[in-house]
Parts: sequence; C-alpha cells; structure tokens
Amino acid sequence: MALFGKPQYSTVTVKKKDIPKDLWTKCPKTGEIIYNKVLKENLMVVPNSGYHFPLKARDRIASMLDKGTFEEMDTGVHSLDPLEFNATSSYPEKIKQNQAKTKETDTVISGVGIMGGVPVSIAVMDFRFMAASLGSAAGEKLTRTIERGVERKIPVIIVSASGGARMQEGILSLMQLAKTSAALARLSDAGIPYFSILTNPTMAGVMASYASLGDVIIAEPEALIGFAGPRVIKETTQQDLPDGFQTSEFLLDRGLVDLIIPRLEMRDRVINLIKALYRAEKAV
Repeated sequence: MALFGKPQYSTVTVKKKDIPKDLWTKCPKTGEIIYNKVLKENLMVVPNSGYHFPLKARDRIASMLDKGTFEEMDTGVHSLDPLEFNATSSYPEKIKQNQAKTKETDTVISGVGIMGGVPVSIAVMDFRFMAASLGSAAGEKLTRTIERGVERKIPVIIVSASGGARMQEGILSLMQLAKTSAALARLSDAGIPYFSILTNPTMAGVMASYASLGDVIIAEPEALIGFAGPRVIKETTQQDLPDGFQTSEFLLDRGLVDLIIPRLEMRDRVINLIKALYRAEKAV
C-alpha cells in the first residue's frame, strides 16, 4: 500500500477567461501595447512614442472647437452615381457600406463653430469613409465651407486626410480641385485667412489643390504628404528616394509645410495663429 495517495488530475478542459476584443492597440512605431481607453483619451496619440493614429472627424472637431459650439451644416449633401460605376460592387452599394461602417453620410463633415472665442468655418475629412476620397459631395461641402468664410467674414479651417480623387466619379471628381481652389481665391481676395491642416495621409488631388493653398499650412508629425506614392515615383524616375521622402518633416525642411504641430497642441497653437492673422474689422 502506497504511503501517499496518487495526485488526482481533472480531465475537464479549462476554458480561457474571455478577454474583451478591441481592448489594446499596438504602436506601429515601437511595438508598445496601449490600452485603448488611454489612447482615445489622448486623441489617438501614443503617449510614449508620439505616434499619431487616425482620428475620427467628429472627435477632431470636438478637440479643436470650444465645447458645444459646433453647428453641423450641409447634411443634405450626398453622393450620387452619375457614371453608373460598377466594379466588384456598384458605387451606391459601396457608399451604403461605408455609411454603415462609419455612421457618416460622406467623407467630409462641415459646419461652423467657435474656436478660442473666434467664429470659424470648418471642414474635416474622415479617412474611414472610402479613404476620404474626394467626390462631388465632398467637394461641394468643402466649397460651401469656404463660401461661408467669405459670407460671414470668418476664418476657414480644413483638416485634410485623403487618398485622392474618387475614381467612381471620374472627371466630376477632378472638377472639385478647380472648384475648391476658385472658392479659396475669393476667400483670399476678401482678406480672410485659411488654415490648412494636413494629416496622415494627404495625397494626390487633394494635396494638389485646396490642401496646399493655405495661408498657413500645418501638418501633424510624420504624416505622409504628396501627390503620387513613393513606390510609383521610384518606378517612374528609376531613382532611389531620400530618407523620409514625403513626410511632414521632409516637406517642412523644403518649405512646403509651414509648421508641424502635434495633435495635442493643435487647438492652442491654431487659436494663437487665428488671433495673430485675423481681425474681423479688417476683413473686406
């Protein structure tokens, strides 16, 4: 007879404790694991590395304007399907899918609000909606944002993030480049400042038009900014590209970007710029 009894082991499978999904996010820059609640409270900026994740348009508006002052406008502007475009799915179906995913009607959210006590006309692009591609509806919203600046004699702020023109609308999409640029010419003639804020990524037709026409052009750190992508340029030119090509820092050194401002400092610094450049009584 054994002096000690044989240990008993359970044959019942032990289930892992359920862990809520979407609880953590990995920093692409350092590999650090960030608690999503902390990340959201920090405006989607990783505290240690300073890496800037994309920020929803409404969250950005809330972070920039005085609390409770935003009045959304142009909500009735929607994309149509003038070319009856079809690929893997129809264009209307693609729009519906993105509306369901983002809970937004299109790429741009526009309206008016108060920033540091100063009325502003503002439009913000949301990259989640079809990579913030520029279609007729987005172009119309941006143009109305600029026109409100002219009519009300208030500064205009546009926060850009885009992969470029919306291919499903063809030439109609490209026409928005001229349309928005013409509106900005009228704003300039009226002596009203326009602040263009570039986020990651701001590319192609958007960068070739209104995004690069600001009286002050501001970029977030390490944002990808340019026309064609680096791979396309390298294949076309058959040349190696410089380190950091098409980043905010690269373009700041070469004069295309005026300032690089981290997201957490953006509101206060833009307010200072507005107060330095804008005098309502001097707008003509």
